[in-house]
Amino acid sequence: MMKNTRDESVSPSPADRLAALRAQLKIEGVDGCLVPRGDEYQGEFVAPYAERLAWLTGFTGSAGLAVVMSDQAALFIDGRYTLQVRDQADETLYDFKHITEKPLQTWLRETLSESQKLGYDPHLHTPDQVKRYREACEKAGAELVALPSNPIDAVWTDQPRRPRAPIYIHPISLAGQSQQSKREQIAEELRKEGQDALLITALDSLCWLFNIRGADVEHTPLVFASGLLFADGRAFLFIDEDKVTPEVLEHLGNDVRVYPADGLGATIDALDKAVKTVAVDKATVSRWAVDRLEAAGLTVDSIQDPCALPKACKNETELNGVRAAHIRDGAALTQFLAWLDQQAPSGTLTEISASDELERFRRRDNMLRGLSFPTISGAGGNGAIVHYRATPDTDAAIQGDMLYLVDSGGQYVDGTTDVTRTVAIGTPSKEQRRRFTQVLKGHIALATARFPEGTAGGQLDAFARLALWVDGVDYDHGTGHGVGAYLGVHEGPQRISKASLGPPLKEGMVVSNEPGYYKTDEFGIRIESLVAVRQGDAPDGAEKLLFEFETLTLAPIDLRLVEIDLLTANEKAWLNEYHTHVRDTLTPLVSDEVVSWLTDATRAI
Repeated sequence: MMKNTRDESVSPSPADRLAALRAQLKIEGVDGCLVPRGDEYQGEFVAPYAERLAWLTGFTGSAGLAVVMSDQAALFIDGRYTLQVRDQADETLYDFKHITEKPLQTWLRETLSESQKLGYDPHLHTPDQVKRYREACEKAGAELVALPSNPIDAVWTDQPRRPRAPIYIHPISLAGQSQQSKREQIAEELRKEGQDALLITALDSLCWLFNIRGADVEHTPLVFASGLLFADGRAFLFIDEDKVTPEVLEHLGNDVRVYPADGLGATIDALDKAVKTVAVDKATVSRWAVDRLEAAGLTVDSIQDPCALPKACKNETELNGVRAAHIRDGAALTQFLAWLDQQAPSGTLTEISASDELERFRRRDNMLRGLSFPTISGAGGNGAIVHYRATPDTDAAIQGDMLYLVDSGGQYVDGTTDVTRTVAIGTPSKEQRRRFTQVLKGHIALATARFPEGTAGGQLDAFARLALWVDGVDYDHGTGHGVGAYLGVHEGPQRISKASLGPPLKEGMVVSNEPGYYKTDEFGIRIESLVAVRQGDAPDGAEKLLFEFETLTLAPIDLRLVEIDLLTANEKAWLNEYHTHVRDTLTPLVSDEVVSWLTDATRAI
């Protein structure tokens, strides 16, 4: 996947980039190609060198895919980005498609012609994706063709280099379990299933397993690497060797051998004859890796990543770290909200200046390593764009009578945070107060849910929507996503979504609680806190183990937006109890001036 490094003094226009790609495809003998947003590790956040979709189209959302043919091109996005894509990409160059309403496979079947060849980079797609795309191409009489190198890389003349950030050891005082113990735990699962090895390419799983962290991508402390774990607990780690210090080698121990990052293919070819079956998670592994394993005569066993569930179920050491991180993060956010309340009436604030100030409050904490995602700072109608990101061109003023939505988080060495608060600037309208209160009712319904062992997150999703459904309104995103322990701000397998049930929620899982409401071009509302699954007290006669949620996030909910008459007595009690906990916990961490603001912001209703 080499690239031309010739420097360009002027960046080509989107039209020129598209034309250059089409010329390259002609050289490579294909009629079109797929341009996914992801990288070879199939992760959510990617390094600048892998932002091929953004470079080509201008669209910077965290999910999307383009199909470029010689005479047309389409850009597929989900419901989070229907507004953003129109702001960033050129609709004269691309047809915008909602991936649910017009799936890529349907478009391929309807659009491709007999004998056409559609190219793809096998490093950037999973086997399951390739299978679906190939079947769609074949139904159109076309052919899906694996390309030897990425055509974008051939025309992206100023493509950034791959990152070479250092590796950090994640100590057992924060991890709660040694990497040797983790390797043995997963190896035991391999032995039970008769598998000789596990190929690990999901970066969060790899970092969790080896108790390492890095900075190869922004917002998530990941290390670019892959690994082979064998059924006897030994492991091979494929990584840039100049990152591996003597301290890291000592941490890994004698049972982990380090190889160059590009040495996976050759090592697969030369594996010991005793290794016959290699397990992979086909939802995260690349098509290239599976092809290489099969070419070496190995049996590929498709499984769900065995690291995912133990990674998701935080141990008590991890949970204590997450709790501590949320307390400090809550103090930073509360100081920001107090500052915002003081400064907003001046009319001098903008979305970017506000989010910059919030980051400054967070960076006072020496345990912060960065933001957990780009802050969503949305004033007025921009708040209705679910994954909005302010730019100099869109940077709106925070002024007048409007709602301001801020969704942000931090990566601390002891935990990852993600929190959204919506606040009133000036006087909110009756509609805004009603919608906010309905969202709050959904938030409380989920926060107070008690559910038997074996309940999946998708079974709880309606709790958060019911108050909105009464008025015939809804929101077009999931209600909750998993969150890691100083890892990904979006973590599986746990989720709360009407689109998918997901696995049963288990003790120690951290998940977001974030219902919302969005009125296009006018305002957006979201209330998000992170919660941890814990065992609840079972009443007499209970036949199953009961679980409940512990709310981790500590930050005031704007009472100016609450229509008190819409709340039940129990909902008022929950809000008062939550605000008392916020006030009591954060008061020692903020200034006297902020304490005065916080006391009023968390007053009983």
